[in-house]
Amino acid sequence: MAHVFGLTGGIGSGKSAVAAHWRARGLPVVDADELAREAVAPGSEGLAALVEEFGPQILDDQGRLARKRLAGLVFEDEARRARLNAITHPRVRELSLRRFVELAQQGEPLACYEVPLLVESGLTEALRPLVVVAAREEHQLQRAMARDGATEAEIRARIAAQLPLSDKIAVADHVIYNDGTLQHLHAAADTVLRALCEQLGLDAARYFG
Repeated sequence: MAHVFGLTGGIGSGKSAVAAHWRARGLPVVDADELAREAVAPGSEGLAALVEEFGPQILDDQGRLARKRLAGLVFEDEARRARLNAITHPRVRELSLRRFVELAQQGEPLACYEVPLLVESGLTEALRPLVVVAAREEHQLQRAMARDGATEAEIRARIAAQLPLSDKIAVADHVIYNDGTLQHLHAAADTVLRALCEQLGLDAARYFG
């Protein structure tokens, strides 16, 4: 089995930019958000379970999951959010395990699992070494507003709903700070990838050769 380590951060911290850079280096990165979309794709058991739980109003005109509608239903309702997680999380876990087995069969010695709510989901110890991408809040706001077309108030509410970045940094094995240029971020990501290879006894030339 490939050694799987975790990558997380906060909204707009630059986690996806780090993941993209590592992919370009040849490191497999499995994205939990992509798996979550696959788990509730049209025609899936996951989507049927969500409709049974929350009603057909969570679907758009094409029968696909209307994510913003569903988010509006569960965002401030802890019980509903728990029911949503009970439907989606086991399916995402099953898909992720399949991907990691496939990567091991392909001879990959190392893989990254990119999970937005990794620490909140209790996966910290299972996915060590843990890498956290952090940024100052003003940079998180700017990036998330530009990316999502959301208001500052909406992004602040989403940041407030997550575990503070300081708490994630406290349990991290490696922290990548993203308050500079994209070049600086890539250099920091390379430093961490080399450190991970050294820590795990892997040849970094696989990604830097």
